Amino acid sequence: MASGTSREVLGRGLGVLGRAIREQPRIFAVAVSGSVLFGAMVVASAFVVGRVVGDVVVPAIESGSVGVSALVIAATALFGLSVLRVVGIFGRRLGAGYMQYRLQADYRRRVTRRYLDLPLSWHHRNATGTLLSNANSDVEAAWQPIAPLPFAVGTLVMLVGAVSLLFFTDWALALVGLAVFPALFALNVAYSRRMAPRQARAQRLRAEVSGIAHESFDGALVVKTMGRESQETARFADRTGQLRDALISVGRLRGIFDPMLETLPSLGTLAVLVVGAYRLRQGAIDVAELVSVAFLFTVLAFPVRAIGWVLAELPRSVAGWDRVSRVLDATGEMPYGEQRLAPTTAPASLTFTDVGFAYEPAEAHLPGAQVLGEVSFSVEAGRTVALVGPTGSGKSTIASLAVRLVDPLAGTVRIDGVDVRQLTADSLADNAALVAQVPFIFDDTIRANVSLDRPGIDDEVVWSALRLAEADGFVAALPDGLDTMVGERGTSLSGGQRQRLTLARALAGRPRLLVLDDATSAVDPRVEAAILAGLRSSATGGPGASILVVAYRRATIALADEVIYLEQGRVLARGTHSTLLATVPGYADLVTAYEQAEVDPENRTDDYDDVAPLPSGLEVDR
Repeated sequence: MASGTSREVLGRGLGVLGRAIREQPRIFAVAVSGSVLFGAMVVASAFVVGRVVGDVVVPAIESGSVGVSALVIAATALFGLSVLRVVGIFGRRLGAGYMQYRLQADYRRRVTRRYLDLPLSWHHRNATGTLLSNANSDVEAAWQPIAPLPFAVGTLVMLVGAVSLLFFTDWALALVGLAVFPALFALNVAYSRRMAPRQARAQRLRAEVSGIAHESFDGALVVKTMGRESQETARFADRTGQLRDALISVGRLRGIFDPMLETLPSLGTLAVLVVGAYRLRQGAIDVAELVSVAFLFTVLAFPVRAIGWVLAELPRSVAGWDRVSRVLDATGEMPYGEQRLAPTTAPASLTFTDVGFAYEPAEAHLPGAQVLGEVSFSVEAGRTVALVGPTGSGKSTIASLAVRLVDPLAGTVRIDGVDVRQLTADSLADNAALVAQVPFIFDDTIRANVSLDRPGIDDEVVWSALRLAEADGFVAALPDGLDTMVGERGTSLSGGQRQRLTLARALAGRPRLLVLDDATSAVDPRVEAAILAGLRSSATGGPGASILVVAYRRATIALADEVIYLEQGRVLARGTHSTLLATVPGYADLVTAYEQAEVDPENRTDDYDDVAPLPSGLEVDR
């Protein structure tokens, strides 16, 4: 089993290297050319050193004088070989480094691009720390053997030249070489076989450590407010301890094999001297030939290690490539269509027809959780529709479906009569915008967070969007105005300010359909009413967009032209707020509970549906 595993790792590792060579053939050719030049000069140097000793040094010792012309020729030859070796080293290292870092950069881009293509359901099943590890350390590990690869290829050429020189010199010395070189390969293979599981485990633990660290840092507020610092520290320490032990195991194995790999060529040199002295006494070889062979064994010790370096890195490369390819080969992306909506500034219509949806389970063998079933409703152009329902009724899922963050399992979602799956990505983004209940702010300026470097969004548009979102007042009061840096996730802003900033971001794009997923929950009710009133009317500077709003406040619901009441993923009733209040007991009870929660904040239960709750401590603007 071990041998089979070793052969499998070797085969798959060579496959990864083959992929690298196919993707960067020219750079690899430059690196290998430099390595081959270096190897050829090493073999040539052994021959020249032998000739210098036999034709210059020994005669000089015997005669007691040194010929100047002979010294000049010898020095010139050695200097020329050294220059060519330097050129080979330069070409090899430059090419290998350029190839390795280019592949790493290219695959980091591919992984990141793939992340953006895959649906949210895929991201929900994969920890953020693991995804960070895939794009960073796993990509780095996959292409780690590229650095010594050209050197190893050049070493093979050098070994062929060395064996040829040995047979040309003396058959007995060649036998010594044939005994040493296979032993080196066998030792490297044994090293790779034992290293494979250790490297794979270490690579997996790197991802787990990254995941725990990211989770702890991202949830720092929860950790601190719940007094979980010591538990989180212990959890992180346990996994880092396992990673430490795994890396120590890798280092211990290297500590055992490295001296053996260093010693074997030295033993070969000693064997050459013993056998060579005997053959010299027999007159089969001369001093120059013995020195050439001994010198060759001496300088081969380091280059032969390059093969060992490649073999040693293959297990980690395979482990890293498996994790990277898992992302690149992941399925479930939502391909966009080729249709575009007609260019217009008029509000868009939104239609749900018999829409069904179930979230994919964390485990493939488990059934998915049914969220929506045969949901049908419409938002007519220019109208405001509120989604109301208890927790888990599917409101946020409907919001996600409206802007195609996810696709329905059944039925259709249409904007202006066109199935959203048939629209191009640009057309969908230009016409529909979602403002989520949990705001995300980039670590950048106010201006950059609102404009997102989109064409046509200048400062005038930014300020107009901020006014509609009732955010222009606090932005103008900031020391640097639009140039104010807001910190990571907008830490320098209150919860309500962050929500209004994300609303302004959506409004700056002038969407024809605006979807608000409880997007003003941290805002004072009076400010919220002003925002929604402004959004409804283009005459007051609003976008004149159709609005689908997930709401729980009575004042917000009352502003809607129509209310859709949901229970257990189905539309139970629809109509005006007053009509539903009078005719649907469940709706009346829910809205009354919301209203009482606003009056009594201690008993308030915010209705967060299908998404993560707002972070603890999120302020409400007053």
